[in-house]
Amino acid sequence: MSSLDALDLARDLIRRPSVTPADAGAMDVLQRALEDLGFACRRMRFGEIENLYARRGTARPNLCFAGHTDVVPAGDAAAWSSGPFDAAVSDEVLIGRGAVDMKGAIAAFTAAVAQVLAEGEPTGSLSFLITGDEEGVALDGTKKVVEALAVEGEVIDHCIVGEPTSAARLGDMIKIGRRGSVNSWITVEGKQGHVAYPQRAANPIPVLVEILAKLQARVLDDGYEGFQPSNFEITTIDVANTATNVIPREAKARVNVRFNPAHKGAELQAWFEETAQAVAEGFEGKVEVKTLISGEAFLTRRGDFTDVVAEAIRETTGEEPDLSTTGGTSDARFIRSLCPVVEFGLVGTTMHAVDEQVPVAEIRGLQAAYARIIARYFERFGEASR
Repeated sequence: MSSLDALDLARDLIRRPSVTPADAGAMDVLQRALEDLGFACRRMRFGEIENLYARRGTARPNLCFAGHTDVVPAGDAAAWSSGPFDAAVSDEVLIGRGAVDMKGAIAAFTAAVAQVLAEGEPTGSLSFLITGDEEGVALDGTKKVVEALAVEGEVIDHCIVGEPTSAARLGDMIKIGRRGSVNSWITVEGKQGHVAYPQRAANPIPVLVEILAKLQARVLDDGYEGFQPSNFEITTIDVANTATNVIPREAKARVNVRFNPAHKGAELQAWFEETAQAVAEGFEGKVEVKTLISGEAFLTRRGDFTDVVAEAIRETTGEEPDLSTTGGTSDARFIRSLCPVVEFGLVGTTMHAVDEQVPVAEIRGLQAAYARIIARYFERFGEASR
């Protein structure tokens, strides 16, 4: 089992051009590797998205590794130093789309499991929760798998998500929380008319501007334990009026809030709607607000689990990891409903970029860190479950 090579597996995965929502055989590659390690694998397809849940063992605790095989588009392939899906290795650096985000981490964790199993059986279970929908709309991926596992009564005690969390050096940062995200589309519909006869029209633009001004004026909070303040941002304003003498019929805007655990997505949605309706009172038109809550904020408070991860990272990398809540959203926002979750992976400076790349030594360093986390985890929590 210990002969499984993280670099070889990472290259095999990268050679499958699994740009969301395509799978291109990436799940097959991983499933074969896990079945060789004794995992029982379940493909959980929702819509056009391939997902995989694999488990080895039946006892608790169950330590899960979560990640995604889908990748963002390569962009201009000609700008790459080698083909984006060739998985070339040059000067001991692996180049390819997904090398960092996050096929390299999947390969490192799989190789770490093989390494640990070669040394003996853990006092519990290991599992993988892998989706093909993290880089897309994220509706038929981890979210659906988590919901299905919850209905089945599947127990995951703790989870590590392999997102590229390291900032400058492997192990210098792990994520113990993330802010939530909510998007809203605000449409004000009035009545088109000539600018010289405003009494015959209903201009939607001043209404939209006032709605946005009131939303922008609110200070959401001053921060939350370990989190920066929540922020409201206007991301688009669109009137689509090419004439200079026409009051347009419609004005649209899109807004986003990145929020810490001081708020819930539903509360922010209600705020958008109430503000819009209050401003539109008496307006001879209508206002529509559509909202999508991409994910709630979460925080895994410092304790035994975060200590296990941080100690293993210190022992293998020599870094003192910053336990951070910065950055965008990840699939951890769905998994947190099942169990405590942290994120730890490669250095993310080239993710989504042309010539996405990772030193081979960093992949092997991540494997060593993951192996130490697994060993320490079962030393700590395996004993507690007896």
